[in-house]
Amino acid sequence: MTHSAVLAGSPFPKIIVNQQDEIPIHLDAISEGMDWKMVVVYRGKHCPLCTKYLNKLENYKQRLQRLGVELVAVSADDKAKLTQHLTELSVSFPIFYGLSVEQMQELGLYISNPRSKQETDHPFAEPGIFVINENGQVHLVDISNGPFARPELDLLVSGIEFIKDPSNNYPIRGTYRGHV
Repeated sequence: MTHSAVLAGSPFPKIIVNQQDEIPIHLDAISEGMDWKMVVVYRGKHCPLCTKYLNKLENYKQRLQRLGVELVAVSADDKAKLTQHLTELSVSFPIFYGLSVEQMQELGLYISNPRSKQETDHPFAEPGIFVINENGQVHLVDISNGPFARPELDLLVSGIEFIKDPSNNYPIRGTYRGHV
């Protein structure tokens, strides 16, 4: 099987997941008052590194909001696992559930099978971050094949500050497709 990630500069896919109240949400939709969106894909409740990363991400929420960047997270967990996980999290940003294998593949995420039933009971996405700009394009993308390689949050948010500063006129990077 070949692996293909969502290309920088391409539209973020139309993906529907669930909010905790079971209302479907379009992951690509940016809330009113914001002009960009950061979608953080995490492995699920079973991953202590994800819990730590999400809790640390809470410290950047206000800074991102000041930049006009909406912050959300999503996993392949079901509602019950998300509800259990929320007891371990200290976050105020929305966390969604129900990412399907097909949606993970559409995003170009690495997908793993659980090592045992004790770990979890379904295939899950390895970490990914997608920053969507005001045009619905993927401006930044970072995917990993394991929980140990994720962007350092201060550097990531500082980079978004730099990109969003109009005086820097910073384009979407990584768009070369083999021709000049």
